[in-house]
Formats: sequence, C-alpha cells, structure tokens
Amino acid sequence: MEVKIGVQHAPREIVLESGQSAEEVERAVSEALAGKSQLLTLVDEHGRKVLVPADRLAYVEIGEPAPRKVGFGAL
Repeated sequence: MEVKIGVQHAPREIVLESGQSAEEVERAVSEALAGKSQLLTLVDEHGRKVLVPADRLAYVEIGEPAPRKVGFGAL
C-alpha cells in the first residue's frame, strides 16, 4: 500500500510503502485526527516507523503502489 502524507509547513510530502491494509491506515489516521492519539504512527515495508504529529497533518493519500517503469521501451 502506498501512503503519501502532507505535513503543514513542509515543502515535501512523506511517501512510504506500507504492508498495512488500507483499512488499518485509515483507522490510524482517523484516530489521530479524532484526538485519540497525538501521533500518526505507520510502519513501512522494512519495519521502520514513521511518526507524524496529528496536529501537523495536511492530507493523507492512500492508494495502491504504481509499478515502476525501467528502460527505454515504447509506451
């Protein structure tokens, strides 16, 4: 699952590939925005944790990972 997180006052977004399902990511975002936790905590494919303060979230985009294109083939 590819997750893109926009953070207020930051020029770039955080992009990570997560092994969590879309429902799990959505639940974590909802809990952070509802005030149940002060941090949005997600785990990427390599087991690293990404922590973002809930009050700094601008947006979260959840989607399937796009296959990466390699080479000079015709489209």
